[in-house]
Amino acid sequence: MRSPRYRWFVVFVFFAFILLHQSDRLLISPLTTSIMEEFSITKTQMGAVVSGALLVGAVLFPLWGYLYDRFARAKLLALASFIWGATTWLSAIAPTYPAFLATRASTGIDDSSYPGLYSLISDYFGPAIRGKVYGLLQLAQPIGYLAAMGLALVLGEAIGWRKVFYLTGSLGLVVAVLILLLVRDVPRGRSEPELADLDKIGVYRFDPKVALGLFRKRTLLFLFAQGFVGVFPWNVITFWFFAYLETERSYDSNSILLTMAPAVLVLAAGYFVGGGLGDWAFRRTPRGRLLVSMAGVLLGAVFLSLTLSVPVANPSLFFVLLLITALFIPFASPNVISTVYDISPPEVRSTALAIQYFIEDGGAALAPLLAGIVADRSSLGVAILAICVSAWILGSILLGFAAHRAPKDIQALRTQMRDRAEQERARQANQSATG
Repeated sequence: MRSPRYRWFVVFVFFAFILLHQSDRLLISPLTTSIMEEFSITKTQMGAVVSGALLVGAVLFPLWGYLYDRFARAKLLALASFIWGATTWLSAIAPTYPAFLATRASTGIDDSSYPGLYSLISDYFGPAIRGKVYGLLQLAQPIGYLAAMGLALVLGEAIGWRKVFYLTGSLGLVVAVLILLLVRDVPRGRSEPELADLDKIGVYRFDPKVALGLFRKRTLLFLFAQGFVGVFPWNVITFWFFAYLETERSYDSNSILLTMAPAVLVLAAGYFVGGGLGDWAFRRTPRGRLLVSMAGVLLGAVFLSLTLSVPVANPSLFFVLLLITALFIPFASPNVISTVYDISPPEVRSTALAIQYFIEDGGAALAPLLAGIVADRSSLGVAILAICVSAWILGSILLGFAAHRAPKDIQALRTQMRDRAEQERARQANQSATG
């Protein structure tokens, strides 16, 4: 079951899960105008719809993290996919804005499911290549956004936004069945180098003392702080950039698709390139992943500023700079996940990433609403630029502190894994002697 072919099959299934789930989750952005027109609501009210789902997801991250570290992760992922399908159907039938606000917020329940997915993958792939694997999986996020744009532009106008939600909700139910039937758990810590030569390893589950010990790791504390501001730009851009092109740059549907499709493909490549560079740098220094993250964050801020400063009359230059910006934006994401797992014991990795995501979504949940408020008083361009650049600059500083501390916390985990391996060998030797 842990053959190379099977573990890549698991990656394929999870790639499909992320792609379709992100398509459903991000579909609301290109459908924003249609939804606002049907319910006759303002940008602030529409921003509240996305913020509501983010807040629900943020609140539930600690619970999902505990459940993943305590019970079978594959079965819980199947449950999350079922919830995704069911709640999307509920939002499709909402007759009024208050009902849509409530049902769309309920879609945040399954948005907390990713820590278990990445934790399970960490037990299929060792530390040396996790950045590439996470980068590959995260390719599905922007491709899902691209699929959402295609669905909105092609099907949204033909059948209406409600029927599009029916479609994506149904796909969630199909994926739930696939995960339940085809994906299997592996022992926590199975891929750690120190445990690789052991035929069997102990069963490690959530331990409150080990979980509390996460807050004594300074690298994690800096990553948690960075996470609070680090996802502001992603949520602002994914939710409002479509409307920005439409309303402030006067792009029609075809122009938006021709502009955003290449940008999203470059963004997707940025996850894999960033993860690959992080693995390469990590082999040379324990700080490597975070140094790559810092570079990506700072370059993203520089090129976004240049992009939004381009006059409306020069769409060609705007397009080129947008592509460059898109390449650097995702560099940090696969490397932050890998770093969290580089310093967290296997039995609390879902919890560690859940805390990271809890803090990220807890802060960034306000980003779409804040951008809507600023846009109502100024413009979407000003809102996007001010929020993204300020968040990236602060995030890069915090990543620098995390990079400084990372070697000590990584070494501490490697020592812990060596001690655990010796204990396992001694236990197995005793069993053989008494058997």
